[in-house]
Amino acid sequence: MTIEKLDRHTFRVTEQDQGERLDRFLTRALSDISRSRLKALIKEGHVAHDGATIVEPNYRVKPGECFLVDVPEPEPAIPRPEAIPLNVVFEDDSVIIIDKPAGLVVHPAAGHWTGTLVNALIAHCGDSLSGIGGVRRPGIVHRLDKETSGLMVVAKTDAAHQGLAAQFASHGRDGHLERSYAALVWGVPARSKGRIETGIGRKISNRLKMAAVIKGGKPSVTHYEIARRLPNGDAPLASLVKCTLETGRTHQIRVHMAHIGHPVLGDMTYGAGFAASARKLAPEARAALDTLGRQALHAQFLGFIHPLSGEKLRFESTLPEDFAALVEALK
Repeated sequence: MTIEKLDRHTFRVTEQDQGERLDRFLTRALSDISRSRLKALIKEGHVAHDGATIVEPNYRVKPGECFLVDVPEPEPAIPRPEAIPLNVVFEDDSVIIIDKPAGLVVHPAAGHWTGTLVNALIAHCGDSLSGIGGVRRPGIVHRLDKETSGLMVVAKTDAAHQGLAAQFASHGRDGHLERSYAALVWGVPARSKGRIETGIGRKISNRLKMAAVIKGGKPSVTHYEIARRLPNGDAPLASLVKCTLETGRTHQIRVHMAHIGHPVLGDMTYGAGFAASARKLAPEARAALDTLGRQALHAQFLGFIHPLSGEKLRFESTLPEDFAALVEALK
């Protein structure tokens, strides 16, 4: 159904719209604003009919009624802008692709209220952020751990945020989203490729850690494929693997690889029991692992459908120098 538009923010109800909820009607009329945002605008008194304010999102519209929507300017972002250098891979009016360095926290939270990727994006994008949910801020649709490097896509508009969020919610099952990671893991998995499926939930004894669980937890699936066996002597001590996500749970790759007995190198949360393996490394490799000082995990490939143009975009990131140096030392 087409919407009868009188001006930018004034819309008339037609016979085909008879009985539709007001929030649904306005979502079709203002396709660049999310339904949740429009419901909030209605409740806050920003929608009027014949000069009277309508505050019920479930109001049933009638033919001939006209609704004026007052869309306020986005509020200033709550996190402060900070001039933090960013490696921008791609940017247009709707999205921005960042190659995140290890050590950069994505979103402000307890212990990291400043110096985050969000602070950096607010400074970098400025007024090109049109407002996510009415606030001038970047739309984070997925995250990387602080010490995980690699590719991230961030929305700059509400419409882009909706489109990207839908793709990430589907986790690639619709063929739109592609995400794969390079990981250095201890040992060599028995099979050259495999599928890991478990529930993932908080560890009862340590709520800061996640764990693979048989009952409960959130369903999670990781596909892995050995890219290279790294001997570092007579017997392979490590492998470079490609991990592709079918779901996107907290610490998923780190938890899954540890679950099958091959935790990520440098991961002291899920691979602390492999300290003896680190002592078996040749001196050059041990020094490279110490220099890395984090889990050897890198978001290497990212592909998705542009939420506005419909174009298929695909990006690849080279391994960071410290990661690549460890691979080379392990050869």
